[in-house]
Amino acid sequence: TLHFERGENVGGLKKEPYAKKKDTGSVIRWKPDLKVFTDIAVPVEYYTDTLRRQAIVNAGVKFIFKNEVAPKKFETTVFCYENGITDYVKEIAGEQSLTAVQYWETEQRGRDRKDKDEYKVKLSVAFCFSNRVKFLEYYHNSSHLEYGGSPAKAVKQAFVSKIDGYLKQTGKYLKNESKITFQDVEDCLG
Repeated sequence: TLHFERGENVGGLKKEPYAKKKDTGSVIRWKPDLKVFTDIAVPVEYYTDTLRRQAIVNAGVKFIFKNEVAPKKFETTVFCYENGITDYVKEIAGEQSLTAVQYWETEQRGRDRKDKDEYKVKLSVAFCFSNRVKFLEYYHNSSHLEYGGSPAKAVKQAFVSKIDGYLKQTGKYLKNESKITFQDVEDCLG
């Protein structure tokens, strides 16, 4: 266990006597320090949303949220997506999607900038087409990107490039028809 107060580790790392060798995982208990936090009215939705998002990007990992609603009385919520983002896309799209969920995963070496070292980059993508749900969401290093950032730009370019290539290759464009845009694709992405 580790115990922190006002940002400092109090007492160092300790092994709990009740811990078994086969036990895995982490238990985090958090209680705001009134000397540090001026407002401790953090909405429960903040925690549940954060844990749900972590469950989405960490396939098969169970996140358990226990909220003490009265002395020694807890409401428990469990978040787990066995197949990660694939299950999440199925949940969002529902039963009425136009296509089954597609899942792609790849690894490559890359860098953020020319002056930085290369590192291993892993990409996981899940999507389906739907005429009922329009929904796009991006994550980077397990963190939700509210505004999409670079991943959003890359997804847009990839979809337009591949669908445009398919339409050209199969002669699906009509004479004088303009090239497909991301807006055309986005309208039915779930």
